[in-house]
Amino acid sequence: MAGAVVEANLNDPVSRHMRTDIARVHVDHTVGQTLAELRRRPPPARIVYFYVVDDEMRLKGVIPTRALLLSPPETKIADIMLPHVIAVPADATVLEACEFFVFHRFLAFPVVDAERKLIGAIDVELYTDELRDLNDGGFDDLFQLIGVHLAKAHRPGATDAFRSRFPWLISNMISGILAAMLSGLFKEDLERAVSLALFITVVLALAESVSIQSVSLSLQLLHGKLPTWSSIAWKVCREFVVGTLLGATCGTIVGLAALAWLGQLNLTLSIFGGIAASVTAAAVLGVAVPNLLRRLKLDPQVAAGPIVLAITDLITLLCYFNVARWLMN
Repeated sequence: MAGAVVEANLNDPVSRHMRTDIARVHVDHTVGQTLAELRRRPPPARIVYFYVVDDEMRLKGVIPTRALLLSPPETKIADIMLPHVIAVPADATVLEACEFFVFHRFLAFPVVDAERKLIGAIDVELYTDELRDLNDGGFDDLFQLIGVHLAKAHRPGATDAFRSRFPWLISNMISGILAAMLSGLFKEDLERAVSLALFITVVLALAESVSIQSVSLSLQLLHGKLPTWSSIAWKVCREFVVGTLLGATCGTIVGLAALAWLGQLNLTLSIFGGIAASVTAAAVLGVAVPNLLRRLKLDPQVAAGPIVLAITDLITLLCYFNVARWLMN
């Protein structure tokens, strides 16, 4: 019952819990004008940050207290403000607001509407109040919702760790065996162009590195609500573009090195095509697999890495060997 109440509170719109009596300063004023106005009309609540707005109340920046107090009176607010402000959307939930405190570690955040007009602020008390209101066992409910399982924060016993991690390593063993068998299918190509074998390691290493980068970044962002199918599709499309740029760049560099070393144009094109295709696929897999596992309510922390690496190795060899066969025949 307590968990249900906690989840209901966390799903409240953050606008229900924000403060509206915040310290606003005008972007066109000077420090002297701002301090005079603050003395004349002091904000009723405690001041955490000074938020800078324009005539239409759009958020333009934030001013550190030290900068406001120590700057000369004639200094323009626009000259000392920090223009890049992390703001919470007005339609965010309390849960999402709590994530801002966990991941950005500020004492307060401004709340803005769709037009980025400043309508209020939330401070760290919102987060600490949610923690304080939880009953026994409720702490894990909150941390589990924001992607941090409190029970797993403590290192498990050796046997438990083995049981949770070993099954997913089976996928790597299977992929390794399949990769060896796959290489055997291209034995004639390797015998005809021994130089292909010289670059298998670097092609695999690049694809695996990119896949692990994508997995790591995806796991950092997998918190809060379950990802939707549309959000997964957007992330995959974005990573496809990133993977294509990474693959083309890495393929060009390694291919040119091979050309300078061995002087074989077909080999250079094979390396470029193999790296470009495999790195692109690895980036897409690194984003898609963790998100799909999370969407299916499976734990991506342990499973995503082995699964992605296993599939990446197979796709990399297929791309590399098939491009080489096509170019060298």
